[in-house]
Amino acid sequence: MSIFHSINTSASALTAQRLRMDVISSNMANVDSTRAKLVDGEWVPYQRKSVVLQPKEGSFSSFLNTAMQKNEAGSGVKVSRIVEDDSPFRVVYDPEHPDADENGYVQYPNVDPLREMVDLVSATRSYEANVTVLNASKGMLMKALEIGK
Repeated sequence: MSIFHSINTSASALTAQRLRMDVISSNMANVDSTRAKLVDGEWVPYQRKSVVLQPKEGSFSSFLNTAMQKNEAGSGVKVSRIVEDDSPFRVVYDPEHPDADENGYVQYPNVDPLREMVDLVSATRSYEANVTVLNASKGMLMKALEIGK
């Protein structure tokens, strides 16, 4: 185990949470985008996206066994993929809208601003916690260097 292990682990989490915040901001920016992509000649609204995180290596049980045998922890987190939410689009009656169907209904993205704000607060808190861990690790390494004085 390297002395920089905790810093590398926190750095991977910071990167993952930053991407998560970027995806959330994209969702919020497209909350009213009724023409996100063209599918079979028809415009389709923006679909909400979310980030899927996973450990950098192995599964939870392998980490648990390694931690119990070698007294080592995991090696961080990585983004495995960004997925689109398949929940139905929000339908609003607005016959004056240019994207209204023949019955006057418009399909809006399946983005819920309240849910996005909750996810954003969660990602922000996780980011802040990892910054705190990074600073604590840095402080411990600096104190260790001062021992030799």
